[in-house]
Amino acid sequence: MQTITEDDVTTLPRISREIQLAARPTGAPTAEHFALVQRPIPELADGQILVRNTWMSVDPYMRGRMDDRPSYIPPFQLDAALEGSALGEVIASRSPAIPVGATVSHFAGWREYAVLDAATTTPIAPELAATHHFLGALGTTGLTAYAALTDVAPVRPGDTVFISAAAGAVGSIAGQIAKALGAARVIGSAGGPAKTTLLLDEFGFDAAIDYRAGDLAGQLAAAAPEGIDVYLDSVGGEHLRVAVEAMRPKGRIALVGAISGYNGEATEAGPDLYKAATKEVSLRGMLVNSYFPIFGEYIGRAAAWLADGTIRTRETVYEGLEQAPAAFLGVLSGANTGKMLVRLG
Repeated sequence: MQTITEDDVTTLPRISREIQLAARPTGAPTAEHFALVQRPIPELADGQILVRNTWMSVDPYMRGRMDDRPSYIPPFQLDAALEGSALGEVIASRSPAIPVGATVSHFAGWREYAVLDAATTTPIAPELAATHHFLGALGTTGLTAYAALTDVAPVRPGDTVFISAAAGAVGSIAGQIAKALGAARVIGSAGGPAKTTLLLDEFGFDAAIDYRAGDLAGQLAAAAPEGIDVYLDSVGGEHLRVAVEAMRPKGRIALVGAISGYNGEATEAGPDLYKAATKEVSLRGMLVNSYFPIFGEYIGRAAAWLADGTIRTRETVYEGLEQAPAAFLGVLSGANTGKMLVRLG
């Protein structure tokens, strides 16, 4: 086991800044729902490590954790640090398994320093790709896209695939994975001409729909006149309704998210389930933590795809912990292209 010397103790940081949940929002959150506070860093116990966070992720699912209601993951606590995926450097260790200098991924984001049980962290291999990719294409974002299109709503060679929120973190990776899995045509929906152009020119989609231009059903019919086989849904509401209408018999839908209703707004008309039944369409939800056992398999494939250009990525990066709330509010409003990240100084 590594020991911490007296010199180490005197040079290690004693205070960490963190973002806490100051109040629970009703409707869309604002900056007033967050607080930047300082907290003392506790002493390490045996089996623990001290991590200096370098990158953290903000993701749409975190909006649900701001509400005090039962869900698949506990709500954030008031006046306590928020949580989320992060990467960092180990600067002190009392664990024989993880040495000082290692880079690890963990779930204690929204803070500058984190004391963690070593067993709850995962060392990463930075030689595979740039470190930040382990929060995006090589992280749970990429795993979500991969699991959705290989197990939940599997893509088959020759399929026509429709992806909503296609310029976002999951959608931009999913469209490219669909092509790698043999899809004949991949269609993405995004907001605004800049994002739809990016889908075509950088991410390799075959067609792009600007949902802000209206007539979503008409645009999808023009892009896929013979219908679609697979739909990856991150939006819900009208997108899901239109996708069901466009489904071919025995089509497959992966229910990954429903960002259109995350702030509690009146939901748009949902899908016609009778129509789904008569077409023998499957609609299946997914939680990415159910697919952690295949993380290693996915990272091996995705690292190769990144290296040879099969997958391209975009990141929207905010600088500094104090900008994390702004980054989070941005991802809820669709201000990001690709993965939304915060780089900590």
